[in-house]
Amino acid sequence: MPLVTKFKILKDWLFQNRGDHQTIAKNTIWLLIGQISSRLLRSAIVIYAARILGAESWGAFSYALGIATFLTTFSDIGINALITKEASRQPELKNKYLATAFFTKTGILIILISSVFLFFPYLTKIPEAAAIMPILVFVFAFDSLRDLGSALSRALEKMQIEALINIFTNLAIVILGFILLFNYQTAYSLALAYAIGSGIGLIAIIITLREHFKNIFTNFQKSMIKTILVTAWPFGLMSLMGVIMLNTDIIMLGWMRSPAEIGYYSVSQKIIQLLYVLPALFASSIFPALSRYVKTDPEKAKKLLEKSVALAILIALPITALGLILDQPIIQLLFGPEYLPSITSFKILIITLLIVYPSTLVGNAIFAYDKQRNFIFFVGIAFIGNIAFNWLFIPRFGIEGAAAATVLTQLITNGLIWKKMKSVNQFKIWPQIQKILKLK
Repeated sequence: MPLVTKFKILKDWLFQNRGDHQTIAKNTIWLLIGQISSRLLRSAIVIYAARILGAESWGAFSYALGIATFLTTFSDIGINALITKEASRQPELKNKYLATAFFTKTGILIILISSVFLFFPYLTKIPEAAAIMPILVFVFAFDSLRDLGSALSRALEKMQIEALINIFTNLAIVILGFILLFNYQTAYSLALAYAIGSGIGLIAIIITLREHFKNIFTNFQKSMIKTILVTAWPFGLMSLMGVIMLNTDIIMLGWMRSPAEIGYYSVSQKIIQLLYVLPALFASSIFPALSRYVKTDPEKAKKLLEKSVALAILIALPITALGLILDQPIIQLLFGPEYLPSITSFKILIITLLIVYPSTLVGNAIFAYDKQRNFIFFVGIAFIGNIAFNWLFIPRFGIEGAAAATVLTQLITNGLIWKKMKSVNQFKIWPQIQKILKLK
């Protein structure tokens, strides 16, 4: 086969949707490419900036950027997930949902930005952080609005748009960051690079999806604002549950144990968080198709869920096994011998992969079946359970107790999520595992 023909086949496979399996595989690959490339690009500017700025200025920038990142998450309140679900389910309304969500988000952003300008000077004693925050608020505003375009690209099942725009945005930030830091060597110049780069990314996704954005004013439906807000916020609860799981441990360790122990636990947690990215990307890839089939072909939706969850379990098993076997080499290679005390907590936390990988897909299925309000209960259980188990285990077992608390809380919470999904869709996983492994 000629090289040109092979290239055309590969190009068609990467950019065209030709069936469920190919589309899901294509979209997962694109999301992985986007995530890995963006993280590598951002790592380059982080390392360079930390060296150029020094610990004090870099710390001020990191603090202010952390606030901006938090605000980006808070400004969404589940709107992006709602756009993906409804636009894939009702394509004829996608532009109206996009336009109304755009102006709804803009309103939320105006409120949040005003709050930052009013209250941020009172929330920090770091003058440099306060000085650059007015620039970084534009980062979270641009990122938040760009995420709407990403949500639409997911609804269209064209994740290549999201991936390429993310890479382009981060490349712009890195290039501008190197240029401005080389010339000015200040946190303000780095903040400016982030803001301009994020703005360029927003412009890029609007241009790419211009057919959907071009009538944004006429497509705006005032009557849909309440529907979007009321329907969207339960979607945000799933993200909130993740935030609770990841941050409560660190906060409570800070109350009860030494800073060194927090450092050891943080190392274990960062590796696990990175491994959590894979099921999240996989779930994002199947979510549009699953949402569509829930309405048009329930049996097909059930089979897609069964196959996806079975595959997630089979992926989690070898990763967990490798983590348990290679725990010491992994910690020593990535962080050095100083962090070897984190090995036991790492071994405990990696068990959560067996829970999180399939449960991420099951949790997304609850949204696809419009049962997202149940997450109010699930988040409450996660919050109370994690605090209670940490309170019991940390004083006696330290960071290993915090890790055990996470495992137990996830078992209980995700067990309830599975039970709820079973009552909605009697999906069966073991037959699909047998089929994949050719045991049946």
